Amino acid sequence: MSAADPSAAPPAAAADPDGPDAVRLTWNAWPRSKVEASRCVVPLAATVSPARVPDPSAAAPPPLPYPPLRCKPPCSALLNPFARVDFAAKIWICPLCFSRNHFPPHYAAISESNVPAELFPQCSTVEYIVGGAPGAPGAAGAPPPPVFLFVIDTCVIEEELDYVKMAMRKAVALLPEHALVGLVTFGTQVHLHELGFSDLSKIYVFRGTKEISKEQILDQLGLAGAGRPGFPKMPQQPGGPQVNGMHPATTAGVNRFLLPVSECECTLSTLLDELQPDQWPVEAGNRAIRCTGVALSVAAGLLGACMPGTGARIIALLGGPCTEGPGMIVSKDLSEPVRSHKDLDKDAAPHFQKAVKFYDVLAKQLVSQGHVLDVFASALDQVGLAEMKVAIERTGGLVVLSESFGHSVFKDSFKRIFEGGEQSLGLSFNGTIEINCSKDIKVQGIIGPCTSLEKKGALCADTIVGQGNTTAWKMCGLDRSTSLTVFFDVSPSERSSQPGHQNPHLYIQFVTSYQHPEGQMRIRVTTICRKWVDGSTNTEELVEGFDQETAAVVLARYISLKMEMEEEFDATRWLDRSLIRLCSRFGDYRKDDPSSFSLHSNFSLFPQFMFNLRRSQFVQVFNNSPDETAYFRMLLNCETVTNSVAMIQPSLISFSFDSPPSPVFLDVASIAADRILLLDAYFSVVIFHGMTIAQWRNMGYQNQPEHEQFAQLLQAPHEEAQMIIKGRFPVPRLVVCDQHGSQARFLLAKLNPSSTYNSAHDVAPGSDIIFTDDVSFQVFCEHLQRLAVQS
Repeated sequence: MSAADPSAAPPAAAADPDGPDAVRLTWNAWPRSKVEASRCVVPLAATVSPARVPDPSAAAPPPLPYPPLRCKPPCSALLNPFARVDFAAKIWICPLCFSRNHFPPHYAAISESNVPAELFPQCSTVEYIVGGAPGAPGAAGAPPPPVFLFVIDTCVIEEELDYVKMAMRKAVALLPEHALVGLVTFGTQVHLHELGFSDLSKIYVFRGTKEISKEQILDQLGLAGAGRPGFPKMPQQPGGPQVNGMHPATTAGVNRFLLPVSECECTLSTLLDELQPDQWPVEAGNRAIRCTGVALSVAAGLLGACMPGTGARIIALLGGPCTEGPGMIVSKDLSEPVRSHKDLDKDAAPHFQKAVKFYDVLAKQLVSQGHVLDVFASALDQVGLAEMKVAIERTGGLVVLSESFGHSVFKDSFKRIFEGGEQSLGLSFNGTIEINCSKDIKVQGIIGPCTSLEKKGALCADTIVGQGNTTAWKMCGLDRSTSLTVFFDVSPSERSSQPGHQNPHLYIQFVTSYQHPEGQMRIRVTTICRKWVDGSTNTEELVEGFDQETAAVVLARYISLKMEMEEEFDATRWLDRSLIRLCSRFGDYRKDDPSSFSLHSNFSLFPQFMFNLRRSQFVQVFNNSPDETAYFRMLLNCETVTNSVAMIQPSLISFSFDSPPSPVFLDVASIAADRILLLDAYFSVVIFHGMTIAQWRNMGYQNQPEHEQFAQLLQAPHEEAQMIIKGRFPVPRLVVCDQHGSQARFLLAKLNPSSTYNSAHDVAPGSDIIFTDDVSFQVFCEHLQRLAVQS
């Protein structure tokens, strides 16, 4: 019998932080008991990126053109390298439940020298193409085309609408010719454009004042039969009647409202040329009448009738708040302000709960149809992202928040959706993720862009975190960087707790099925193995397996969820207590002697992460609007660990004549008059010129041949910033500022206030101070050490 060596599991720190499996755990060795797990303070959790493209240097096999083998129910885990195989008897033993399974006849040729790819020891992640590659013998017809339904807000000034038209033209030019496109515009009323009627502009108009059901929408459009129960859903079974991969029941609607780019590019261009700002008059002292909720309902109803069960995106471009009909967040009267965090805390936002309920119903409709809601909000005012969050997050939608449709954040981010090649986001559709694990592990839930499929079973934990009480989730939209956080619980059975029956290894398997950007359905199987340890006697192995970056991100997502769900939750106090308990448990010190305190290198950065998390926009919401807070949290919940760490603790790079570009402390002491600093705070990239550098630049020294080195110094941070911006979605805001300038606040707000107005006499010449009463990191650590070592 043979199996992959479980001890070959990837270590916590590898060259690629996410490893070949795109899975990172807070603890890479797990305590066996529930009590010991609770003493670890940081939850047992994993972050997984189910659609990440493997590194070209990794030895990943190409997608396998045959279906995977499953273990017997109720386990249903898939064959993986950790299975024990009896080649003579053609049997494999599942490492998760220890059931014996026979190989089917088409595996008859396997032997120790002829092993299928899914059993290669290095292939803990493999992908299968389901139904064959397009065009291959036996393939189930042509793959369905990608579908994009644009929903455009016309209650904006003409200049803003011109920016939207420009962005739309670029987007359509980048789309593949077979992609299906539709157009909805809205203001006081909703206009659905029939692109298939090219002789003249044909529009269906819906009132924006009241909620409209899916059935009413379909009746008005003449699509009353499509998408109803009893009508087949896409994709069809091989041999079923299809027209361009679609069932005839949906074809009429598709031919009218959703057309291939190659057939409607001219019509769409003409419509965009003729598109004008909403003509409905706006009275003095009033906001524009904007019916965002009805527009999104019409878009969802249309896709439900025309493209049920296949991947499609609603891309909403919003320029202001909804002021009428379902989803309304504020009245038309300008004397009523848009809700703030204080209003939400005091339950003084009259429209909030009703709007959230509306978007919750819309989310359920979109999830049942397999469709995604993307929102591009470009306005100085709030547009209602806080209310829409439930629909965006549960459908796995993209979200971008900017000040204007003319801003680079919107223009470059919008363009990135449709780009191919290296710049492609790898947008995938209609996915599900399923989790199988060893019997002593239970799944508490997931925080991230997904929706519970309510698949209850023995692996569901009693404690629920996020989307819980299930082992399967729907992911209508996912891309290369989509990341989910899965929370686990240890629940050993009496038998497994007995010394003779203890298995030294635990196994977790993530099974993701999704519609690949190329159109075909794929199944990705990732199986990971880690060690069980006795947490009461073997803390060394626990410490060696701690991943402090993943732990910081998991705690950030966890407290963000608790702040939304629990009214009286004090996030700062909870973080402080958790950090003290963790340091007291795993620190090295003599009782009541703070000077003796030290932390293992695997924990050394964790207090710094917690210090910056306490000060971050995820915890300190008073200076942000509810829309901004919802935006920050949505991106935190769906990005990779590396990107999420940048949100919590920005990186700072110094450029100077004295040394090559190098990282420096995120501290006000890093500011110097003859230095340029580059701050990457994920949502913004800041280039900060010291006082002397700014003076030399203003005097034009960089334009003189004898000061070429100075010109290169000025250019270097811009090149580095463009590298960061190029590889990120949403595109971050670029801020170029000078010391003592008005925009220097973008840097100062992120720095450790080691020098404040109280200690201005200690400041070095050319450095800076921060006007704040916040404690510095040094004071924070002194208090932490004192409390951690207390008897």
